[in-house]
Amino acid sequence: MQIVHVHVNVKPEFVEAFKQATVENASNSVKETGITRFDVIQQTDDPTKFTLVEVYKTADAPAAHKETAHYARWRDTVTEMMAEPRQAVKYTNIFPKDPNW
Repeated sequence: MQIVHVHVNVKPEFVEAFKQATVENASNSVKETGITRFDVIQQTDDPTKFTLVEVYKTADAPAAHKETAHYARWRDTVTEMMAEPRQAVKYTNIFPKDPNW
């Protein structure tokens, strides 16, 4: 199991458009066989900040995700909406055990 938190800071004028594009991407991403979860969360005290919580079943699944049409569409759509480049932090699962996700 590989968990990735992607931190995104969006320009204020693009918050709603970013949410729409990201929910569309997430909705398609959870249909991929290699993805267990794909959550989109927005920071309460700063609505321009988001975290994508991506949970992959295998080490190869993130690369497969990046080859999908919906990811490419999201990437190309939101790039100019970002106030700075997105930051990804990778994690290894400890608890609950992988089968319990």
